[in-house]
Amino acid sequence: MKIETGETAAIQALRDCLEEIPFLHLMNVSAAENAPGPDFRMDVRVQNRPLTILAEYKTSGQPRLAREAAFQIKDWLAKGLGAYGVFTAPYISPQAAAVCKGAGIGYLDLAGNCHLTFETVYIHREGKPNSRVQRRELRSLYSSKAERILRVLLSRPQQSWKTEALAEAAQVSFGQVSNVKKLLADREWLAPNGGGIRLNNPGAVLDEWAEQYRFRRNQVVDYYALIEVAECEVQLAEACQRQGMRYALTAFSAAARLAPAVRYQRAVAYVDGDPDSLTDSLGWKPVTSGANVSLLFPYDEGVFFDSREMDGTQLVTPVQIYLDLQNYRSRGQEAAQAIRKVIEQTW
Repeated sequence: MKIETGETAAIQALRDCLEEIPFLHLMNVSAAENAPGPDFRMDVRVQNRPLTILAEYKTSGQPRLAREAAFQIKDWLAKGLGAYGVFTAPYISPQAAAVCKGAGIGYLDLAGNCHLTFETVYIHREGKPNSRVQRRELRSLYSSKAERILRVLLSRPQQSWKTEALAEAAQVSFGQVSNVKKLLADREWLAPNGGGIRLNNPGAVLDEWAEQYRFRRNQVVDYYALIEVAECEVQLAEACQRQGMRYALTAFSAAARLAPAVRYQRAVAYVDGDPDSLTDSLGWKPVTSGANVSLLFPYDEGVFFDSREMDGTQLVTPVQIYLDLQNYRSRGQEAAQAIRKVIEQTW
């Protein structure tokens, strides 16, 4: 009998959990071969009473997969094939865990985090590190190219996108759109819409993205100018226009124009071009401390998506402003919450 590697690990993880119970005896383990049914089953005796556990293994532990597994398991249990069902996956998200609890089935990941309750058995474990599996999935959804798609979806949340149009707007391949669509669907973050792709929970998407966003992927160069911050922003806009250089204000500089909430002492802007010719023309000096201007050379040009003019200067989208402000503790996060209200008005 051939068992896939993931299922083998899931069987061992479940064994490890159950073998710690002194009044439970593992009698038999069998895996499905070709017939439809659970991926594996365990026959146990709990205080001398026989019980069969049916387990379904999925390669992802996101809510959509957990819900599918719960439906399958409950169907098998209704047919009398077993007495208790368990969803297993390499990593199980908190939302998927909640789906399992709501369906009355157990769950178990390959690190041993679990919730199992049957007969007189109750096991709940959480907090065991499962970072490698989780990071791999998060890297796929929050890679530079994938983030382009998220910017489009979050910046135009009411629009329903066809794959071709979304790929064109985000400047990515059809395959990249399909991959992100699957990852969002697995999290149940897409609206059930046969006409296109649209988020049904933009707040959850933005929250997770903000947790994963790494501002320092941008190259940051700090400068000191002898003029006020507001004048720096005007000079930057004029110089970039003269040189045909793409730029857009972000962080405090942009937030002050959309939702002024805090005073700030540093201009911050993305610039796409040669910094030396720009800053030399402005007379700004690079410094390691005491800066009042930060120029960001972006890790990906997607940060410029849907930038718009306001008060004679270009701003990145509110979504990008929000992400960048999260990098600045205290007052930055206060300003971010003001921008969040602007964003939520479009949802």
